Parts: sequence; structure tokens; C-alpha cells
Amino acid sequence: MQISHRRLGGAVAAVGMALTALTACGSGGDSADGTVELSFLVDNSETTLSQANAVADAFNAANKDIKVEVETRPQGTEGDNVVKTRLSTGEMSDVFWYNSGSLLQALNPERSLADLTGDPVLSKVEEGFLPVVSQDEKVYGVPIGSATGGGILYNRKVYAELGLQVPRTWAEFMANNEKIKAAGKTAVISTYKDSWSSQLFVLADFYNVQAAVPSFAQDYTANKAKFATTPAALTGFQHLADVNAKGYQNKGYGSATVDQGLKLLLEGEGAHFPLLSFTLPPLLKDNPEVATDIGFFGVPGDDPAKAGATIWEPAAVYAAKGTEHLAEAKEFMAFVASPEGIEAIGKVSTPTGPYRVAGAKLPDDAIQAVKDIQAYIDAGLSAPALEYLSPVKGPSLEQITVAVGSGLTEPAEGAAQYDKDVEKQAKQLGLSGW
Repeated sequence: MQISHRRLGGAVAAVGMALTALTACGSGGDSADGTVELSFLVDNSETTLSQANAVADAFNAANKDIKVEVETRPQGTEGDNVVKTRLSTGEMSDVFWYNSGSLLQALNPERSLADLTGDPVLSKVEEGFLPVVSQDEKVYGVPIGSATGGGILYNRKVYAELGLQVPRTWAEFMANNEKIKAAGKTAVISTYKDSWSSQLFVLADFYNVQAAVPSFAQDYTANKAKFATTPAALTGFQHLADVNAKGYQNKGYGSATVDQGLKLLLEGEGAHFPLLSFTLPPLLKDNPEVATDIGFFGVPGDDPAKAGATIWEPAAVYAAKGTEHLAEAKEFMAFVASPEGIEAIGKVSTPTGPYRVAGAKLPDDAIQAVKDIQAYIDAGLSAPALEYLSPVKGPSLEQITVAVGSGLTEPAEGAAQYDKDVEKQAKQLGLSGW
């Protein structure tokens, strides 16, 4: 199940908004003074729009012969439909902001997007990002904004108080949990009312799955590998059960919300919270201590020498294949994927994780959790989440993980349920082997 900003909230615009966006958005053109005008289509969320305007304004200030105009579309499913419709009818804007990863495949990129393979526009893009904007070894997009880490948020003051070290194996993590429980604190915060949060032990464990079975994503897509029959993939479900069986969760975890869980973590009443790092920056305004008190580590595996983290990659900017201004579109995309472009975005948005652009540095005041995620990437100990490498995902994972994490379903049964859950979508996508 994909976890993304769209999934975590925000209004889904009505059909009328989608039709308005469709009729209002058109391709860029040329002004009377010879300036090339590029249209840049983005969703209408406050965060996306502020970042898009910031990078467009910075580019426009540095390029007098090209002007980027930001246009908006709805968020969520309605916005997806706008993107797909405009691509299929040849009415897409010159460049547009969209998800990286498996959702890219639904856009039929070979037919609808400009191929950037080997182009200088990619010169600053980190190599580790390229697979999530590629299909059939062709590259189509550049990163915009920052990545997000998926793993364990932890209270560093609790760790200092109890003399704990960041665990590098699951056994060390469970030993820490035992000490935290003995100290009268919640060892592992669970917030199952917001059921999406129950998925992290499974989804954020993918770094360890890939380390053990490098071909898993490919085999999973081809229906040659399953969670229930791949020991490394089954482990995430087992982690949910282990934490529950040991009584490490907070009281009332079944009705707790993410906001309540973050409060427990920040106040030191809870020590660990399996979550995504993008949840932290919004807390800074009222809780500046978030920047220093909350750290991050990846879901631990079995090999301390390979302790790493799973990354939710940033979105991307793509160019429509039919744009009349491809050269100018590439100039803008190169700026987006440059330290200068990142600097412009950083002025209006606190990073939720590392940037995927060579030479783009985190600000000195970046929160500690983001610095921790950067360390994993710098060490070469990270991997994209499975959803960025495979389009195979099902809608019921969060319900399954709630049941496993509540002791109602055995891990092997939960994994088998999810294997069954993905079949319908895989067949709808027409994937080979299904």
C-alpha cells in the first residue's frame, strides 16, 4: 500500500474542480517579446504550490528568455485523472509535477513523456534516484523537493537517560524495548486509529528484504515471489507480532491517532514510533525541540554491518513528449535538479529528508532525524521503498497490519492475506505472470 502525502490527508477536490483545471491548463507559448512561456502543472496542496512557485520564481529571475507559469490541478484521484487525460489527449503542460515510482508506469511514459536518458539535465541527479523515474532503462524525470525516511523515530533524551545505543539489529532493538518498558515508558508507540501508520514495520523493512533478496521487487512484480513464502519479506509481519506479544505498545493503541502518538514521543512518555519522517517538520512551530530531541534509525535487520534504511523518494518533474519547447523545458528541469533549485525550495519548505541532487546540502538547522537519514544515504545503506520499484500493491495492507499488530492474525496468515490482496490490482494492470 502506497504511503504518500496525498494519502495522509488534505481535501480531494470535486469533479468540477478537475474540469476547471482541465480547461484552464494549456501548453506554454511565446510572448510578444520573444520570451518562451513554459506551463508547469502541479497539485494544489499548499506545500506543493509553495515549492513550485519558489523554484519557478528563482528560475525566472535567472532566465530572461524563459518564463515558467505555475498552473494547478486537484489532488488525489481527481488530479491523477487530470494528468492521465491531458497526457492521452496531447494537452499536457510543458512540464508537470507527479509521483516517482510505480505510479509513473500508469502514465505509459514511453509514449507520453520526454526521454531524458543520457541527457545533461540529469547531471546533478543522484544515481540512486534514477530507478524510480525509469522504465525499460529509460529515464523520464528529475527529483523535486526532499526524500522521506521510513523507519523508527526515537526520543534521544530517553535514550540518554537510560544509557541506550541506537540498535543495529532487531535483537538489540528488542533489548532496548525491554529496558524502556522496565523504566515505565511505552517502548513502541502504535496508533491504529490512523491505520496507515500500522504498515511501517512491513514497508520500512524493505531495505532488509532487498539486502537479503536483491531480486525480490522484480520477482514480486512478475508473480514469482510472495511475502508469505519469502522469509525476509515475512519478517516485517513477524515484527508486528513480536512487539505486540511482548506488551511493548501504548495503552489504547487501537484507538490512538498519529497526533497522539507524536505527543507521546515528544514528551518522552514513548521512546519509539515506527513512522515516516515527513510527520516531524509540521511540529516545529509549536515544538522547536523536535529538531534536536527526535532522531531516526532504520528498521533493524540481522546483520549489524548492513544496518540501513528504507527511503520514500521525492516526487519528480517530467516533460510532456509533445511539448513544443523541449529545450527550454530541459533547462527548467536542470534548474529544479540543481543546488540552486534546491536552495530556492529550501527557503519555503523544511526538508523532510535528504535531497537527491549532488551538491545540494541540508541546511545547518535541519532536524536531527533528517540528518540521521542523510547518514544512511551517504553510507550507501539505503533502498527505495518497494512501491517505488514495483506497481504491485493492494488496498488492504493497513487493515491486515492492524490485525497482526493487535495479535488477532498470525504473521504468516497476514502475509498470505496480503499476497491475495494484491492479485486483483496486478491483473488490472495487465502484468505478465498474473
